[in-house]
Amino acid sequence: MEGGGSPVLYMLAAQLYAVYSQPQLPLVITTWPFHSATQAAWKVLARGGSPLDAVEKGCAQCEIDQCDGTVGYGGSPDESGETTLDAMIMNGNTMEVGAVANLRRIKNAIGVARAVMEHTKHTFLVGESASLFAESMGFVCEDLTTNRSFSIYSKWLTQQCQPNFWKNVTPDPAKSCGPYKPVRGLPEGKTSSLQKEVDLHSHDTIGMIAVDGSGNVATGTSTNGASHKIPGRVGDSPMIGAGSYADSSVGGAAATGDGDTMMRFLPSYQAVENMRMGADPTAACQKAIAKIQKHVPVFFGAIICANRTGSYGAACSKAPGFTQFHYSVFKPGRSQPLEEVVDCQ
Repeated sequence: MEGGGSPVLYMLAAQLYAVYSQPQLPLVITTWPFHSATQAAWKVLARGGSPLDAVEKGCAQCEIDQCDGTVGYGGSPDESGETTLDAMIMNGNTMEVGAVANLRRIKNAIGVARAVMEHTKHTFLVGESASLFAESMGFVCEDLTTNRSFSIYSKWLTQQCQPNFWKNVTPDPAKSCGPYKPVRGLPEGKTSSLQKEVDLHSHDTIGMIAVDGSGNVATGTSTNGASHKIPGRVGDSPMIGAGSYADSSVGGAAATGDGDTMMRFLPSYQAVENMRMGADPTAACQKAIAKIQKHVPVFFGAIICANRTGSYGAACSKAPGFTQFHYSVFKPGRSQPLEEVVDCQ
């Protein structure tokens, strides 16, 4: 054929392009550049382990590493100075979930969450009872306080307990440690926007998605919650559909950021449903963020998404001091996790 190539070569080139342009599996994607956790999960998948095992191993590594002080023991003390832990894990094949919140004295929160899923007919255990359950399952009882967390707490007390999470109380929570009493009869108002620059280490989590070579999906989260939270507070991380969500017929998602805002909208569930309706992972994350922004225009938060074929993406909400979101990915052909970044919308 003059001026052209062989039809056979064109067909072969098209077939090769189709093969190599397809997303590759297995895949691990993690909120924030928590590379050691991402690598720990990848090693499980690489040797043929299940996505559920990978998520547990990866989140447990972050608990050991005390990632950014926002995961595991020794971080984010509450108003009484105690560190408590929240975690969840979800099997996208069976739709089973195990979750714990306000877990005390037990370092391996993600492990306890999986024990709830596998050794009880329940889904969610909280507080002291969750800790007693963990001890009955053989988890070691340990002090979660460290010199660092005690120092954070002591400094907070000297600053008149600033910042805190109280509102509509007396004395003025912006100037006092309390104790507080409610102020009655206040008019209802719209949610206020963030005025100060976001402290990325004040309340955060690891969220993880693992997809094996057959497209089976699992997700999980682990966190020590918001710094200086009111004791008993539970954020979005252990909430099914808020912190993470997995459905192996579609994919998975995980969220991070201001849990008290994000949990109201179940963004991880929403993102998975967006993918079910045909959105690619990036668009699915963006739509879930945009839905929150309709009600709360400025908030600190991000979502990661991956579908069962290995495509992935992320999105974040722009806030003062938070204009880009970094996350960690491990996929075939790499010897180390890849740090990716997305501009916030």
